[in-house]
Amino acid sequence: MKKEESKFISSNIFEGMVSIRALLNAADNDISDRRIKKVYVCESKAAKRAKELSYIKARSYDYGYTIETIPDEEFDELTLGNTHGGLICEATNRRVAPLSPSEIKDNGFYVMIEGIEDPYNFGYALRSLYAAGVNGIILSPRNWMSCAGVVCRASAGASELMPIFTCDCKEAIDIFKKANYSVVCSDIKNSVSAYETELNYPIFLIVGGEKRGITSSVLNKCDKIVRLDYKGDFNLALSAASAASILAFEIMRQNQ
Repeated sequence: MKKEESKFISSNIFEGMVSIRALLNAADNDISDRRIKKVYVCESKAAKRAKELSYIKARSYDYGYTIETIPDEEFDELTLGNTHGGLICEATNRRVAPLSPSEIKDNGFYVMIEGIEDPYNFGYALRSLYAAGVNGIILSPRNWMSCAGVVCRASAGASELMPIFTCDCKEAIDIFKKANYSVVCSDIKNSVSAYETELNYPIFLIVGGEKRGITSSVLNKCDKIVRLDYKGDFNLALSAASAASILAFEIMRQNQ
């Protein structure tokens, strides 16, 4: 199987020191129940990573994982990318819990993204949402968290540092409305410009994919429908990852 194809296969191999630190930080702060099982070190790069390895070894006493230095060829068989710096780890699965009202923060900011077709794009979106101060991500039952290692690397670790829940979209709307959240969807029909409407916390933002969008039954339940205005004659939709990022930073700006 080609490495490019294998990115869509379930995998718990996490590449690079950024991913390893994210897993440890998530465990330290009880964000995730995912735990490192084993760290692999590329033989030819072990000497250059002495500082990181010292940290990894010290943390192994907290979490009980093992560390193994392996030949370059064997290391390459385990990896997809080439930016790992000679460090990867194998980790356990992460339980993504169903959304519960008790998990929702007061005056918070949550996002649900639908329709992203690639785990890298999903990871890029999570990186931006984390940077914009989003408190948690809501996923439909079918999501990219099975490709956790790819998503983690693309998100620079953000996917492991954010609370993530699963829920049907319409059920999630009901839960957030009961928590006095404003529900905002991104779409074109009956919309207002995101730059000309109040988007105050607490807010639950739903962004649909560029191919399927958001269903009318979901749009009918939301409080506001917003759009991103373009300059010039641009008749295509932005990717879901791009739209989610821009909207998240506009919401952050309005609530600073």
